[in-house]
Amino acid sequence: MKKTFYLFNPGILERKDNTLKFTPVASEDGESPSPDAQSRYLPVEDISEFYVFGSLRANSALFNFLGQKDIAVHFFDYYENYTGSFMPRDSLLSGKMLLAQTTHYQDKKKRLVIARKFIEGAAYNMVKNLKYYDRRGKDMIDIISPIEQLGTKIKNTTSVEELMGIEGQIRQYYYEAFNLIINNFEMGNRSKQPPLNEVNALISFGNMICYTLCLRAIHQTQLNPTISYLHKPGERRYSLALDIAEIFKPIIVDRVVFKVLNKKEIQAKHFDRKLNRCLLNTSGKKIFIKSMEDRLQETIQHRSLKRSVSYRHLIKLECYKLAKHLLAMEEYKPFKMYW
Repeated sequence: MKKTFYLFNPGILERKDNTLKFTPVASEDGESPSPDAQSRYLPVEDISEFYVFGSLRANSALFNFLGQKDIAVHFFDYYENYTGSFMPRDSLLSGKMLLAQTTHYQDKKKRLVIARKFIEGAAYNMVKNLKYYDRRGKDMIDIISPIEQLGTKIKNTTSVEELMGIEGQIRQYYYEAFNLIINNFEMGNRSKQPPLNEVNALISFGNMICYTLCLRAIHQTQLNPTISYLHKPGERRYSLALDIAEIFKPIIVDRVVFKVLNKKEIQAKHFDRKLNRCLLNTSGKKIFIKSMEDRLQETIQHRSLKRSVSYRHLIKLECYKLAKHLLAMEEYKPFKMYW
């Protein structure tokens, strides 16, 4: 099974025959690599994608090679903001699918049907999270009830704008529960770009990872990532990845946030506070990503397929379901936790 590799340190990535060589180098501020940092050889057959958090030196020959081997590269800046991706050539691109996606976006009724499904799935999975902790002694009833009440309004919305308003209210209630679920940190209000405290830093970082997971899954289907239904398509962003991520953020990102904080895997020492922002330091990122990878590799017994499926593969299956809906093959039903 192919793996995701995370590059935290500045370095040079280059091709060496049928392998890749990563050589650590001094950072831009002159800091030398640690004494135990050595060049590492990576067999391309083992690599699915790279996440780059430090500066990376590479040339066009390398990216040509990565494209041939279907290896993606996702880039993040110093402040943990996602800045872009290198994606292999769109070998699965389909004119028929592009026309179907465009038609469903331009038809307001068809667009609204799909947008509702995304929020329906997201709200359901949020409530599932809250009920999980309610059964474990956290009193969530006063938060679950208004979310479920708002959920009943989704099917009656008449515009995407109205739907987004309901989604905003649901999330406001949902985030209020974080202070009850998390033991040692206060979330306060949701803050991003920049996150102002530890909980918000973890949510923002996790959500960006989830976004790139969805983008990669979309790229492995015939879907076009720039045509979306809940989020308005815009310049320089893959808005369909934002749509699909709504379903998976509660069951992947949020559950990892609760775990690493409540089990004290991540503590105050794993954050840096600079210029009115709170960010994970390198050791904190490594711990969080390890927990994310563990979650993504967990499996469930899929009801329809009658076999074990990982959380990572669930995202790709969601893309396939959406594609079938767009081609009028099967009505799209969002993934909902059933355990």
